[in-house]
Amino acid sequence: MTHRPVPERLDPRKSVLVVIDIQERFRSLIHHMDQVAATTDRLIRFSRELEIPVVVTEHYSRKLGVTLAELRALFSPFEPVEKIHFSCAGNKEFNTRLETLGRPQIILCGIETHVCVYQTALDLMRDGKQVATIVDAVSSCSAANREIGLRAMDRAGAQLMGAQMAMFELLHRAGTPEFKRVHALLKD
Repeated sequence: MTHRPVPERLDPRKSVLVVIDIQERFRSLIHHMDQVAATTDRLIRFSRELEIPVVVTEHYSRKLGVTLAELRALFSPFEPVEKIHFSCAGNKEFNTRLETLGRPQIILCGIETHVCVYQTALDLMRDGKQVATIVDAVSSCSAANREIGLRAMDRAGAQLMGAQMAMFELLHRAGTPEFKRVHALLKD
């Protein structure tokens, strides 16, 4: 029996947080959207404290609306990547931003798990990136589609992590100035 190689531990100097399509039109349609939004909020604030870049995408915002107001408020200026491909990697601006950052570890959150998150994860892994999907910050219109997307990403080699698990891994240890700054964000 063959085993997958053990991925590198997440490192704040190598990571990028990608927030996929958490838009107003989906607010009432996505299974557990309140949890996705709240967890994504924590991830963005955590990333800011550890100087992890954050890239936000919006899928066809003219019809589907902009990113949730509470998430937009965390940015100044707010500069999302507009896309029409389901995979973020189908967008030239998205790829340029990642290339400019030069970081091989991509942390994904957003919607929908079985469409945009899944396709993005596969394309990024094909491009040699290490992908960690935050399971409590992704969802779909149905719980079943969320689970299908998570299982497919797992089989393909993406890491599935809870937000708290990823945050502790990015910190590496307690007692640091970084740990003290984000301590309150570590609580579920």
